[in-house]
Amino acid sequence: MENLKKEDVKQEVFDLYDDYAHNRITRRDFMQKLSVYAVGGVTVSALMGFLMPNYQDAIQVKADDPRITSTYVNYPSPKGGGQIKALLCMPKNNRKKLGGIVVVHENRGLNPHIADVARRAALAGFISLAPDALTPLGGYPGNDDEGRELQSKRDRDEMLEDFIAGFEFLEKNEFCNGKVGVVGFCFGGWIANMMAVRIPNLAAAVPFYGGQPPLEEVPQIKAPLLLHYAALDTRVNEGWPDYEKALKENHKDYAAFIYENANHGFHNDTTPRYDKEAAQLAWKRTIDFFSQKLS
Repeated sequence: MENLKKEDVKQEVFDLYDDYAHNRITRRDFMQKLSVYAVGGVTVSALMGFLMPNYQDAIQVKADDPRITSTYVNYPSPKGGGQIKALLCMPKNNRKKLGGIVVVHENRGLNPHIADVARRAALAGFISLAPDALTPLGGYPGNDDEGRELQSKRDRDEMLEDFIAGFEFLEKNEFCNGKVGVVGFCFGGWIANMMAVRIPNLAAAVPFYGGQPPLEEVPQIKAPLLLHYAALDTRVNEGWPDYEKALKENHKDYAAFIYENANHGFHNDTTPRYDKEAAQLAWKRTIDFFSQKLS
């Protein structure tokens, strides 16, 4: 049984992967726990292969796509990691000022999927900046396992400063109209929430399944929020009711969507947690939201 399908895999396996992907269990423990589900001709290595990201086949907008211009830049982050490398993308032959989007990666650095998301944002008519918070440690190392290990060595508040500095860099870009939003995934979702707390002139924030900010800091939020949650993501969702209550009590501008039968990471189309229907709907809502707030 070599070609596993999503429906062949128990939810507990996806939950295990979530624990592993967020450094709550070691690789050894992950493989040991997976062995419980290696039955009926399915091996542990087959399950591992099924769960790992497939960047080669899933990229939607290639790095050399003729419709966009993409280049790597460096910008200063004096309160964070010093000099930060980032992917800057915009529509090809653009000569007008565009809304800006900071694209924030998961807990493993600027991997091929997040670079792809940055190019998708450019294809939708924005100028995007996707920083790599692993820059001070040499940058994304080429695989997610090592990326997670590297990112765990950085202080997350210092990484937040790196993305705030990225906002400031993009805001001043000659092709940016000065209106900048942020979209972030997982760790990046927490960053998006925190950028809304920390940046008074942030134009919009879109956290995908991101951790919530401290409730006492919710009054500081000025940016409109579009929040995406996965119904099966019990870990992150635990904090949502209190966060929503604080948003309501402080009369904040927000909209939230919880996608039924979707796992944490449902937007990442390189892994089997991907939910095509939920991802496409969430991305359409995201682009529509940015089109409204960043023009």
